[in-house]
Amino acid sequence: MKIQRKQSSVACPATSASVRGDAKAAFADLVQFCQTCEAPFWQFEKQLLVRIAVLGACLIRLFLTARYERLDLQPFLEDGKYRPGDDYAERTLKTVYGEVTYGRHYLMSRGGGSSVFPLDVVLGLTRDRLSPWVMQWVARLATRMSFKASQMVCKAVLQWAPATETIEQVVLGMGREAAPFMKQLQAPAKDGDVLVIEVDGKCPPTASEAELAKRRGKRRPKHEKSCTCGCQRHRGKAKRQARGSKKRRKKGDKSKNGKEVSVVVMYTLKHGEDGKLHGPINKKLYATFAGRKAAALWARAEATKRGFGPDTTKTVQIVLDGAKGLKHNFEPLFPKAIFTLDVCHVVEKLWALGHHFHAEGSAELKAWVEDLKTLVYAGQAKELVERLEKMFREAPKNGPGTKGRRQALASLLGYLQPRLEMMRYGEWIERIW
Repeated sequence: MKIQRKQSSVACPATSASVRGDAKAAFADLVQFCQTCEAPFWQFEKQLLVRIAVLGACLIRLFLTARYERLDLQPFLEDGKYRPGDDYAERTLKTVYGEVTYGRHYLMSRGGGSSVFPLDVVLGLTRDRLSPWVMQWVARLATRMSFKASQMVCKAVLQWAPATETIEQVVLGMGREAAPFMKQLQAPAKDGDVLVIEVDGKCPPTASEAELAKRRGKRRPKHEKSCTCGCQRHRGKAKRQARGSKKRRKKGDKSKNGKEVSVVVMYTLKHGEDGKLHGPINKKLYATFAGRKAAALWARAEATKRGFGPDTTKTVQIVLDGAKGLKHNFEPLFPKAIFTLDVCHVVEKLWALGHHFHAEGSAELKAWVEDLKTLVYAGQAKELVERLEKMFREAPKNGPGTKGRRQALASLLGYLQPRLEMMRYGEWIERIW
C-alpha cells in the first residue's frame, strides 16, 4: 500500500497524556462558553460549532496518538522487507472537524520500493490528505452537483472545504473502484419474481484540453480587430471571416464535445397476495462512460447473478428510450426479454407536438394530449400512428406555422412507426407489468 511521502519529523512526539489535557481544556472552554455566553442565539450557535470542532479535533488526535503508542510494528518487520526509519513522522489530516496533526512510525524499504507508514495502513488512511468520512462526503455531494457547488455546500456545513481539484480526484479515484466493487458483490437476498431493467443515455457537455485552450486563448486588442463598429452582428461576421470555414464534423461528433453516459437501473417486482406486483426490490443503479455495450454487459452479468439468466423462464422487461443503439446492444444478451418503449418519452413527444397546434397551458392542448394518451395506454399504438398520419396528410403545406407542424408530425411518426412492437402498453397493463 503506497502512502504519501514522508514529512519532517519532530523531536518531541505528542503523548496521550498531553493530548488528553488539550481535550479536557477544550471541553472546559466549551462548557464555560455555554454557561456565560450573552450573545443572540444565532451568534451562540455559530460560535458553538467552532468550539465543538476544536474539541472534535482534539479527540481525533487523542485517538490517533493512542493508536500510535500501542501499535505493534513486528508484523511489518518480520519478512525483512522494511527497516525502521523515524519513530515520529508528522502528518496533517483534514477531518470533519478540520485539520489534525499526528505522528506515526515510518518504515523504509530495503529493496528500493515504496516506504510505508504502518499506522496509516492499519487505520485504512490513504495518501490523500482527507479523512475517509470527508472523502465519502464530498464524493456523494459531487454525484448530485458540480464540484464547485459541492465545495460551497461542504464549506457551509463543515466551515471548511477541499479544493475543487481535490474533490475531482476523490471522485475519479472512487470511480475506478466502482465496477470491480459491484462485480464482486453477492446477489441480493429475497429478490422478486419479475426483473425490470431501465436504460437511458445522457450526454453531459465536456471539452478537450485543446478546446479549452482555444476558448481561453489570449484575445486580440480591440484596435487590431477587423470589426470597427463593435456591434454583435458585424463582430460575429468579422470573426467568421478571420477564422475561415469550420472543419465539418464527422458522423457522431458532438458540437459541445459531449460524451454519452449510459445509465442502467435494475430492480425486481414481487407478486403479492392481492395479485399485484410490488416493488421495487433491491434497486441497483449503474452508470458508465464506457459506452452502451459496456452497460449492456454489466446488466447481463448482474441479471444472471440475480437468477435471471439468458434462458430464464421468468419475466424480464427492459425499458428503453427508443435509441437504436441501446436495443441493438441489449437484444442479443436478453433474447427472451420484453423490450418496452418508455411511455414517458412517448407522452413527452405528444405534448411537444401539441404545442404546434394549441396554445401553451390551454384547455384545448390538455384535452388534445389526453385524447391521444388514451390510445397510448390502451395499447392502440397502430391507431395512434394512423391518426397522426392523417393529420400529416391533411396539414396545409403553406401558411403560418404549417412548416413547423409538418416537421413535428414527421419527426414523431419517424420515432413511433419502427417501435410499434415496443408499445403494447394495454397488454402489459392487463398483465400488471
